[in-house]
Amino acid sequence: MTIIVRRLTPDDTQDVCALFATISNDTSAAQFHPHAFTAVEAHARAHHCGRDIYLGAWHEARLQGYGMLRGWDAGFAVPSLGIYIDPNSRRTGVSRALMAALHAEARAAGAHRIRLKVYPDNKAAVRLYESLGYVFGESDQGQLVGVAKM
Repeated sequence: MTIIVRRLTPDDTQDVCALFATISNDTSAAQFHPHAFTAVEAHARAHHCGRDIYLGAWHEARLQGYGMLRGWDAGFAVPSLGIYIDPNSRRTGVSRALMAALHAEARAAGAHRIRLKVYPDNKAAVRLYESLGYVFGESDQGQLVGVAKM
């Protein structure tokens, strides 16, 4: 099982469009809403040139995961992390590989902390994040806010 995680590039636009279509049709992804999941947004993420970071995770030769560190472009010192994993690749190690790559990117960019939000009923995600050192405290619009030190 080879998992390749790397920054998205313009050559990935078609793969990102396909994964965004999966996200749009995945009822379990209703709680993942950092931005719209359209072809226009897929193009924007694959062609992004700012400080924010967008990664893809390829598993079995298909883009199966999408991750981001956002907020730097908007002037925030602490980036917000978000991930999505295709239902067929959950519990295969793709989530952990994507999180490890996002953490490495954050450290390389000089981040001392990362924050994320997750709905409390997404127990698998909460367990994953806690196992990676995220500490949950405050809530924001019904979501738990987790912070990890880098």
